[in-house]
Amino acid sequence: MSLHPRQLRDTLRRLVRDDSGLAFIEFAFIAPIFLVLVLAGLEISNLAIAHLRVSQIAMTVADNAGRVDAGIDEANIHEVFAGAQIVGKSLDFEDHGRVVLSSLEQNGRTGGNRGQMIRWQRCWGALEVDPAYGVEGDGEDDDSLEDGLGADGNKVTASANVAMMFVEATYEYQPLVATDFFEPQTIRYESAFNVRARQNNVLSNTQGLAEMEC
Repeated sequence: MSLHPRQLRDTLRRLVRDDSGLAFIEFAFIAPIFLVLVLAGLEISNLAIAHLRVSQIAMTVADNAGRVDAGIDEANIHEVFAGAQIVGKSLDFEDHGRVVLSSLEQNGRTGGNRGQMIRWQRCWGALEVDPAYGVEGDGEDDDSLEDGLGADGNKVTASANVAMMFVEATYEYQPLVATDFFEPQTIRYESAFNVRARQNNVLSNTQGLAEMEC
């Protein structure tokens, strides 16, 4: 059945003025953009929190280890790492991260062998990552650690008769949604604190606890 020209014009006018599905069409265009913005915001916030937590772990471990003032024991190390576990619980840091705690001291040598040494070193966390600047015993008999520990231009050294607690905290960050824009990445922070009043920096093990070796 054919429409009369006037009926056809009226029908076309009604179609032009009909906006009953406009909101749905607009939402269909905007929804993907809105979703991307929401996910990006959540991801950036989550990443920022991860950076904050890893930084806190590095500072907390170095600070707490430096506060032990009556001699240092394996029990103290367990307590220090227990604190790191609490800070990193929301990140599941124990399974995806690693903390390296090193006691940096002067090696007591003279002449060309004078320098810094790592007297002892302990690690916690399942992530397989090696200490970046040296292992326990390095620098004891030579000047291989003369400039101390840390990245070039930001190395730290221990003063005479004072140990420094040097911490490396590394974490494998997993994004909330893996995309080309947000990929897994390594978050790493370092921190160092002088020991406050401890005279004996040799690590003992009076309770026969498991040594958290690296």
